[in-house]
Amino acid sequence: MQRSLEEALSDIETAWQRQPDRLNKQVRLEQALTTLIEQQWIDGQRLPPHRQICQRIGVARNTLAGVIELLQSRHLLTTQHGRGSWSLRPAVSPPMGEASPVALSQRAQRILGTSGASPIQSGAFVPGIPDIARFPMRRWRTLYATLTVPQNALLLSYSSGGYGPLKREIADFLRRGRGIECALEQIIITDGTHHGLELCALALADHGDRVVMDSPCYWGARNVFQATGLGIHQCRWQPGTGYRDLSPALHSPRMLYLTGARHYPLSVPMPIEDKRALVEQLSPELLIEDDYEFFEAHHRGLLFSPDDGRSILAGSFSKLMFPGLRLGYLVVPRALSGAINRVRSEVFREGRMLDQAVLARFMADGDLDRWCRRINREYLQRQQTLYDLLADLPGVIDISPPAGTITLCVTLATDIDDVRLARHLLNQYRLLVKPLSPVCAANDPRRGLVLGIGMVEGDTLERLGRQLAEGIRGFVERS
Repeated sequence: MQRSLEEALSDIETAWQRQPDRLNKQVRLEQALTTLIEQQWIDGQRLPPHRQICQRIGVARNTLAGVIELLQSRHLLTTQHGRGSWSLRPAVSPPMGEASPVALSQRAQRILGTSGASPIQSGAFVPGIPDIARFPMRRWRTLYATLTVPQNALLLSYSSGGYGPLKREIADFLRRGRGIECALEQIIITDGTHHGLELCALALADHGDRVVMDSPCYWGARNVFQATGLGIHQCRWQPGTGYRDLSPALHSPRMLYLTGARHYPLSVPMPIEDKRALVEQLSPELLIEDDYEFFEAHHRGLLFSPDDGRSILAGSFSKLMFPGLRLGYLVVPRALSGAINRVRSEVFREGRMLDQAVLARFMADGDLDRWCRRINREYLQRQQTLYDLLADLPGVIDISPPAGTITLCVTLATDIDDVRLARHLLNQYRLLVKPLSPVCAANDPRRGLVLGIGMVEGDTLERLGRQLAEGIRGFVERS
């Protein structure tokens, strides 16, 4: 339904207030209008006069003009000089007379049927997004300026397993943070964890081979393994009691995939004793540990050993720094490193050398360590605030203990429909969270919400945390 101009103005003000106030005004306004156009307004919704928008939210006319121009270039707005601006929503079906789109593969349909990636990747409680507003981007840009191409033209070429200085810094990083001593040739630079897992699946497993994952599991890894044709089985893990209900069918899988020192998405420490017991029971041919939420206080939680010929460690800088970096690493057995590197070169090619060089300098100068110490303290405070707001709500069974990571997991009573609750929070409060049940096995009845705290703090966290609590309370009491 077409919103009146006053209603549309109120929508803009509300969406503006939900954006992190640390972002600059143009970015806040761009994200607010994008959310309204893509998620709330109908196609052809007229925007209020630009002067009224600027007065209501306190931005300059040139700021709004820049946002309008940007959204026009993205085909989300159309403007007629002297008449106004209207929203445009992408067409969901082909125009009359055009051929129907080619059908998706069964593999793609299975992935989309259980997809976890949201079209909205910013906002208060979006999981998996670190504090990109506080990241020292000025320092990052300065490093780019210092690493000019004339000094090293090879930075524009292909790489071979990664930039050498970055591999040295990663080795030092793992030595300090995880107590791992590995050789440089064991480190393979990847375009993030998903790429690293895909590389492992292509190089080390065949179509139809089995991979065992936790329940609940990390949806991103599940999608990668599904896309590469592996058969996925889940085994239930419960904090305090370990792995339960292990089927004989799980024995001797090609791969066992586990998250790292902290379990994701439950966001609790993962005891190494539980992992060791599972490996002994299942006897997997390969073990992959994904150090999803890197937190130094739990550096003894990894089963990975660089001298174990069947053990692989996957890591990423996306959760430590900013997701758009898309750089990660694998630590693989020495006997496999050469072959995996060649598979990477043949299938994906290699590059990103300038990004790798900047990251290497960022780490060598101590910037990454300083950033991690600072932001981990911030995350701990934010999690404590949100924990206190949610702990006594009806239907809440447990909440992951506050820690210096970006994820908080709220466990709910098993009779609560967490998928409907997540949809309710989005529709009524514009709060984006992930339900827990879609990443649980069929025999795992757990329900919950996975929350990110990277993009919200201070008064905004208090205000939106209260709205989150209000939304959960109202949904549970009406259910």
